[in-house]
Amino acid sequence: MSTHDPAQVRETIRAFINASIAIDGLSDDENLFESGVANSLFAIELTTFIEREFGVEIGMDDLAIDNFKSVNAAADFVARKEGKK
Repeated sequence: MSTHDPAQVRETIRAFINASIAIDGLSDDENLFESGVANSLFAIELTTFIEREFGVEIGMDDLAIDNFKSVNAAADFVARKEGKK
């Protein structure tokens, strides 16, 4: 399994979210679901993107919303899957 630079992972995830939702001023810690800017369909799109982009396998146990609720949460998830955290 290859590992990715954490800063690049964060930037790639942020770019995907911004392209998908088109929200100005998105902070890396903003909860996308509590703020109402994302829904369950977007969660599926985000997990699919992460699997393809970073080559990590997302299992049923990984589908907790806390893993994907923000840019930082998703980047941390990738790092954990790659054994960096």
